[in-house]
Amino acid sequence: MILLLITAFVIGYILITLEHSININKTATALITGVVCWAIYALMATQPETVGHHLAESLTNTAEILFFLLGAMTVVELIDVHDGFTLITDRIASRNIRTLLWIISLLTFFLSALLDNLTTAIVMVAVTRKLVRDPDQRHMMAGMIIIAANAGGAWSPIGDVTTTMLWIGGQITTLHIMQSLLLPSLVSMLLPLAILSRSQPNVQVKIASQGVSRPYVTPAARRDRRMMLATGLGGMLFVPIFKTVTHLPPYMGMMLVLGVIWVVSELIHSDKDEAERQKFTAAYALSRIDAPSILFFLGILLAVGVLEATGILHNLAGSLNQAIGNLDAIVFLIGIVSAIVDNVPIVAATMGMYDLQTYPVDDKLWAFLAYCAGTGGSLLIIGSAAGVAIMGMEKLTFGWYLRKISGLALVGYVAGALVYLIEFALIN
Repeated sequence: MILLLITAFVIGYILITLEHSININKTATALITGVVCWAIYALMATQPETVGHHLAESLTNTAEILFFLLGAMTVVELIDVHDGFTLITDRIASRNIRTLLWIISLLTFFLSALLDNLTTAIVMVAVTRKLVRDPDQRHMMAGMIIIAANAGGAWSPIGDVTTTMLWIGGQITTLHIMQSLLLPSLVSMLLPLAILSRSQPNVQVKIASQGVSRPYVTPAARRDRRMMLATGLGGMLFVPIFKTVTHLPPYMGMMLVLGVIWVVSELIHSDKDEAERQKFTAAYALSRIDAPSILFFLGILLAVGVLEATGILHNLAGSLNQAIGNLDAIVFLIGIVSAIVDNVPIVAATMGMYDLQTYPVDDKLWAFLAYCAGTGGSLLIIGSAAGVAIMGMEKLTFGWYLRKISGLALVGYVAGALVYLIEFALIN
């Protein structure tokens, strides 16, 4: 059974990585893989009731992550449909290429921690399109946005799906992960940014929207933007506080925030007719969220769940410890591998390999894993959701990113990892 499960998982994993080559969506492959793995376990297990217990336990943990992501995505869509993010982006006034690169990168870094790296990357690329006309300059900015978004997401419990998984799983706490990873994540972004900005000529950018006036915004619309942005971002910041105070799972706090912003959106458009208010409703926002990504996480986490239930991941951890010996080196390599394959199943597998009894909450392993899995995806353009999204938006090629950005990302990744290890050694 063990060999059959591993074979099914590996085949599914390979097909996911070859998504664009075989033209089969990775979500479909992940769902099939997850169900097939559990079917193999159910058909070959000697005690069917044990399988049901393991499945229920795995589904509970998986559902917490999925409901959290569902709520977060809907909140972000509600802010976006009200043009709430323009309150931030419209204040970017500089036209100097170096200054603009620093502003965009720093804004991406901190906004990614509040929202998530994928959403932030998409928003910031849309901003650069309005600010920069030259494609070479814009491509460089897009590459830096990928690094900044992934670095910013790593140190926040709601900034990157892998950090969120560790937070919901109980491996890390909010204050500890922010205190531990803020400096390493910042270094992993600042070092590539400093190198890249020095290589850019100190010139003014060509404005993409030159000669085009901004559309008039009524006072009421401006008020609505402010209200939705304040409610959404304030709610996101409230979720960790809610978890700390009530000790309820994070998705409960996110559902509360979704309910509140839903009510706010209904109230501020109550005077409009049904057709006019339709696009501002939470129902419309739910129709715009990335549902395939939610189902992809479901399939992957189900597949990893059966490997954990059967003890395969625990045995794998023992084998890695014997072969490599150094846990820091193992986690560092996991971050590099996450640039080649999706970091979600890697982190999910690692969570199953190492238990909380041996490595308790806020152990060095979990914080370092959050950093490596979050920032390691920047090494290749296909290594993160933010990278893949920008690849499509800006038509960046794999080869261009490898030549221009990957080296910078690697320098930042190594520097940030060293900073974390030194920081940990000094504190402890």
